Amino acid sequence: MMQFDKAAHGLTDCIIYTRVSSKAQVEKGQGLGSQETYCRQFASWKGYNVWQVFFDSGVSGALFNRDGVQGLLKFLREHKGKQRFVVVVDDISRVARDIRVHIALRDAIDECHAVMESPSITFGSDSHGRYAEFMQALGAQYFREQNTEQTIKRQTARLMDGYWPFRPPFGYVQKKIEGHGKVMVPDEPYASMIREGLEGFASGRFETQAEVARFFESLPEYPKNRFGVVTNEAANRILTRLLYSGYIELPRWGFSLREGKHEGLITLETFNRIQDRLNGNAHVPARADLNADFPLRGFVRCSCGKPLTGSWSTSKTGKKHPYYMCYNKSCDANRKSIPRASLEGDFADLLKGVQPSPKMYRFGKAILKKAWDMHAERAAQIKAMAKRGITDLENQITALLDRILKVSNETVLARFEDRIAALEKEKLAMAEKLRQDGQNYRPFDEMFELAMRFFANPCKIWENGRLEHKRTVLKLAFAEPPVYDRFGGFRTPKISIIFSMLEGFDGPNYRMADGVGFEPTKGVNPCRFSRPVP
Repeated sequence: MMQFDKAAHGLTDCIIYTRVSSKAQVEKGQGLGSQETYCRQFASWKGYNVWQVFFDSGVSGALFNRDGVQGLLKFLREHKGKQRFVVVVDDISRVARDIRVHIALRDAIDECHAVMESPSITFGSDSHGRYAEFMQALGAQYFREQNTEQTIKRQTARLMDGYWPFRPPFGYVQKKIEGHGKVMVPDEPYASMIREGLEGFASGRFETQAEVARFFESLPEYPKNRFGVVTNEAANRILTRLLYSGYIELPRWGFSLREGKHEGLITLETFNRIQDRLNGNAHVPARADLNADFPLRGFVRCSCGKPLTGSWSTSKTGKKHPYYMCYNKSCDANRKSIPRASLEGDFADLLKGVQPSPKMYRFGKAILKKAWDMHAERAAQIKAMAKRGITDLENQITALLDRILKVSNETVLARFEDRIAALEKEKLAMAEKLRQDGQNYRPFDEMFELAMRFFANPCKIWENGRLEHKRTVLKLAFAEPPVYDRFGGFRTPKISIIFSMLEGFDGPNYRMADGVGFEPTKGVNPCRFSRPVP
């Protein structure tokens, strides 16, 4: 067992400081615990009373402003002039891994008249002791920087091979795969949730980031913040993360857009469409109070033309009742409550009238299927066009590279590089489209089952769907918001062009007119219209 001499300074009280630099050490290792145990053994051998233990977990030793360090200094300053302490650390590298931080921390501890000790190093107070201490601190900085450089080299090599070497975004986990090392793979069920949110925003199903956030929030399994909500900022991080498209990019390290080795949740084309919508989105932000209690709020109009709002009213007995109402002061129906059951019941009846006839539904489905078959037949033609487009882009890139060798002006060089990067990005998108074109053609009924179910019976989707499905029904079924009168109910609505084309096919059975004409035929007495031939 190791033995230590009694301290010459005569101090008997100490505090302990421990630190680990990575979260992996915190979650998997016992770094803090083993350091504390060793320091307590050292304090016991020296005859010290341990007052308190300060620690930093997952914090770099190159930082001075660490919670544990600041807590330690605060403790010493509070006892300054009253009592002196020994600060026990496991090793000099636990104090700091930067010579400047080490000196600053040593000076702060000295100002509090405290003494530093360690079972692995002697903190001297004379010139020789200080020299040895600072040389070891400088060595700790050297090894930290060397580890950083080696880590960056390994990460750079992984990036060049198409692997993401950093912490995966939400919806992915790192998994060891033979021959590849750690590769990001989709983490279900979260990956499917994120895919639906991304594709919904790209297609216009969700008009704003707020609607995407509310969609995530409506999913019980999706993680929320401590207030139980998904913020718009969290939705924006999902919408702007390139990794979800299966590609990687790290401009600050000089890595341009390239295909990753992980499976994308969406295509690069879908990601670009999302960014275009985000950058050019001029829609008014969706209402923060939109919820499933009042799905018609803000959509149905009062007879005065203003949108109806919805709220809960509390009766004298304390029971809550849902109502829609108009808040237009100049309206005769101002603040006149409309029971939610009455309005939404009338709306369900209105949707039943929008439902197309069976004959027209079959006719529309046949037209859509024919268009789907024609689109599938064009796959080969589109593929050939994509190949020609890639060849053309490669020729443009080659021409620019030939010209860049003759240019010395930095500004012109930068523009050439930007143009080449843009062409490379366009080439990647076209190559992805070429790979996917013709691969995802599934049977018509499988691809359009939900859409045809909607057209066949929008009322059923309204009654059984989630809030976003109900809002989709409102957008697709009506060209203008329907108007509701408290006494007369819904006025004749202006339905969308889709349902206008699908309605009214159950009338009389019509057929082509006979070849003899529209008028009924009848006998005609023979008569002469010209003179006889002589």
